[in-house]
Amino acid sequence: MAEKKEKKQPVAAVREENRKENNFREIVRTLGISARGRVFQGNVIRKFHKRITIEFERTVKLQKFERFMKKRTRIHARLPDEFADQINMGDLIRVQECRPLSKLIHFIVVEKVRDADSENNNSKDKEKEILEELK
Repeated sequence: MAEKKEKKQPVAAVREENRKENNFREIVRTLGISARGRVFQGNVIRKFHKRITIEFERTVKLQKFERFMKKRTRIHARLPDEFADQINMGDLIRVQECRPLSKLIHFIVVEKVRDADSENNNSKDKEKEILEELK
């Protein structure tokens, strides 16, 4: 006799499960956008409705002067609705290349590496420790 096939969960239910687990890569997969290619990590400097701008520094060698120079790179990335409320200004995130989604957007947010608050809290804690030692 024929065996019963397992019913697949609807895409919305899968997205909700992954959202609860903060599983960014699974959410990106369910959006139907194939993330492939280069991966960059940077801080969020602007946040829009469905897009963010990240910035990171890189070093470039100046052949003429035999020196290295720091340059900033800004990348626009697609911010899926599922975790738009989880990513804020200053957060360190990872983006991955995908097909061109618009004139500017060629990357999609893949992972949140670190909160912006964790950086600030660490520096404030260090300041408090130094002040306590001085007293």
